[in-house]
Amino acid sequence: MKYAARLVIALGVCLFLSTGAVGAESQPPPEGGLLPDIVLATPKSPEHQDYLGISGKDTFKIPEIKAEVVIIEIFSMY
Repeated sequence: MKYAARLVIALGVCLFLSTGAVGAESQPPPEGGLLPDIVLATPKSPEHQDYLGISGKDTFKIPEIKAEVVIIEIFSMY
């Protein structure tokens, strides 16, 4: 009986962790919607900082990039 209870608990934990319950969004933003505030580290290279228009900071957010269009490509980590 103890073995069955441990097995059920272990399966429950695996199911909980595999459903993305660790803080990931369940749906992407809708077309034309807003991205969540993502804080990124500022590149070390002064040329890259100048290119993005974000020099003088340790971190930045995507809307701070001085560009007419910003293309974001997101890769799945799973």
